[in-house]
Amino acid sequence: MSGNIRILFAGDVVGKPGREAFAGIYPRLSREEGIDFTMVNAENAAGGSGLTGKAVSQLLAAGADVLTTGDHIWRNKEVFGFISGQIRLLRPANFPPETPGRGSGVFTTAGGVEVGVINLLGRVFMQPIDCPFRQLDRELEALSRRTKVILVDFHAEATSEKQAFGYYCDGRVSALAGTHTHVPTADERVLEGGTAYITDLGMTGASKSILGRRIEPVLKNFTTRLPAYFAVAGDKPALEGAIVEVDAASGKALSIRRVREELAG
Repeated sequence: MSGNIRILFAGDVVGKPGREAFAGIYPRLSREEGIDFTMVNAENAAGGSGLTGKAVSQLLAAGADVLTTGDHIWRNKEVFGFISGQIRLLRPANFPPETPGRGSGVFTTAGGVEVGVINLLGRVFMQPIDCPFRQLDRELEALSRRTKVILVDFHAEATSEKQAFGYYCDGRVSALAGTHTHVPTADERVLEGGTAYITDLGMTGASKSILGRRIEPVLKNFTTRLPAYFAVAGDKPALEGAIVEVDAASGKALSIRRVREELAG
């Protein structure tokens, strides 16, 4: 398959405001930017932590081609009822093999380009999990037989681990986008081997917030150390992420650009 494809990576969707931001912004953004494939991290899409069938359906109907997740995937027990049957929803591939769902897949764009997607979790400052580096090797062994266009969502806390993973992936995948911290980084670039890289995409949710949560209870917790419920914030919803252009024949990235769009009104 020849030609270039344009891929949108959307940062962590946080609650209903995040779902509404994606649904309200994506159609126009997709038209204006000529997007061929869209990957959305959705692990916080329902109530700010976890997933429901309704949240998954809304994001897919709004235009997401594949939903990736992270360490909060199991927060809502409803997910166990549909994750195995929803092929466009991924959970991190480095969960144990017996875990429900799948950690990677191959999806086809409207133009007929096959796109491989791998979802992985980091280990630094996170709960124990299988090695993402070795799991990447296993996933690539299978996916690279089908396509050269391969995308990775690396859901991790430590910037050092994300950067190390980027260099480990360089020349082996088309793009690696970091998620989890909800704050976009300014280090987007194409590495020497042809892999587009960014440490964190940011989030799709309320921009007037603290990581998508209401400001007041988070401040109360920091200033008093008393427990508080961190409700999802709703002010000034925005979509944050990155657009990557990839040569479909070689799988090499040509460019990467951060995007941030606020929901009108």
